[in-house]
Amino acid sequence: MTETATDVAIVGAGPVGLFAVFECGMLKMRSCVVDALEAPGGQCAALYPEKPIYDIPGYPRIDAQELVRKLVEQAAPFAPAYQLGHPVIALEHRDGGFVLRTANATIAARAVIVAAGAGAFGPNRPPLDGIERYEGKSVFYLVTRREDFRGKRVVIVGGGDSAVDWALSLAEIAATVMLVHRRTKFRAAPENVARLAALAKAGAIDLVTPYQLHALDGEGGMLRAVTVADLDGKTRTLLADILLPFFGLATDLGPIAQWGLDLERHHVKIEPATCATSQPGIFAIGDVAHYPGKLKLILSGFAEAALAARAIFPLVHPGEALHFEYSTMTGVPGR
Repeated sequence: MTETATDVAIVGAGPVGLFAVFECGMLKMRSCVVDALEAPGGQCAALYPEKPIYDIPGYPRIDAQELVRKLVEQAAPFAPAYQLGHPVIALEHRDGGFVLRTANATIAARAVIVAAGAGAFGPNRPPLDGIERYEGKSVFYLVTRREDFRGKRVVIVGGGDSAVDWALSLAEIAATVMLVHRRTKFRAAPENVARLAALAKAGAIDLVTPYQLHALDGEGGMLRAVTVADLDGKTRTLLADILLPFFGLATDLGPIAQWGLDLERHHVKIEPATCATSQPGIFAIGDVAHYPGKLKLILSGFAEAALAARAIFPLVHPGEALHFEYSTMTGVPGR
C-alpha cells in the first residue's frame, strides 16, 4: 500500500473539489484528491456529462463534462495527486495532521477538505419485479451519452428537473418521448414546464399523467413495452425501447459520518467565514456543507473553496504571513 504525503487532502473530485486544488495551489499548498469514482467530475461527470449548466460565471452555457475538463486543466499547474476509484474508509489523527486510508492507499495531510457533495450516491430504483434484468441494457438511471437514444422509443418517469430536462432534450432526437408522472403538475423550473406543455401540445412529447409504473415487458434485457397504471388501477401499455426512471438519488456520507463532525441532516455544519467544521483541521465545502442561508450552487462551492484554502494556510505554513493578492498580480505557476 502506497502512502502519499501532501499538504491538503481533498475528499471529493467534483467541480468544487477540483477548484479547491487551484485555490490551495495559489497559496503554495499541495493537494491530493480522493474520490470513489474512477474519474474526476463527481455527479457532473457520472450523472449528466452532456447536460448544460447555465450559472457558471463567464459561460452562458457549458456542458457538465466540459466544465470538469476545464477545472482539471486549471488545477494541472499545481500537479495534484489523484487517488481515484476507491472511497476513503478511515481517517486518523497523526503528528498534528491526518492520515486518510482507502483500500489501496494512505494519504498523510496537514488538513482535510471535505468536498463530497451529497456523499456516495446511487439511484432510487422503482419497485418493479425483474427490473434488474433490464438495467444497463434498456433501463438506465442516468444519461451519459444523449446520442445513444436517437431514434428510440423512450419512456421517462418522474416529475422533477431531471425528468423534464431530459424529456425536452431527447424530444429532439428520439422517435417518441413519453413522460410518465403520478401527478399532473411537475416540480421543475417554470420555464421548462412551459416548454414541456408547448411540446406536448404540438405532439412532440406524450404526457402520461397521472400514472405510475406498473410492469415491464421484454426479453433478454431488452424492453418491448412499459405498463403504467392510474390511481384507479386502470392500466395503459406504452411501446418502449428505453426506460429512464428519475426518482432521485439515495445518498450516504459513509465513513465521513463517523469522523465526529457536527451534522445537520446528513450535511456537515461549518463556520461560513472559514468553512471550518467542528473538528480542527477539517473543512467542508460545496453541497455537503451546511450553514444558515446556504445556497446549493456550484458557484457557492467555488467561493467556499477560496475561504477554506485561506483558513488552512496557517496550518500548512505556520508563522508565515498571508498577504491577500489577486491572481492578475501573482499569475499562475508555469504560465
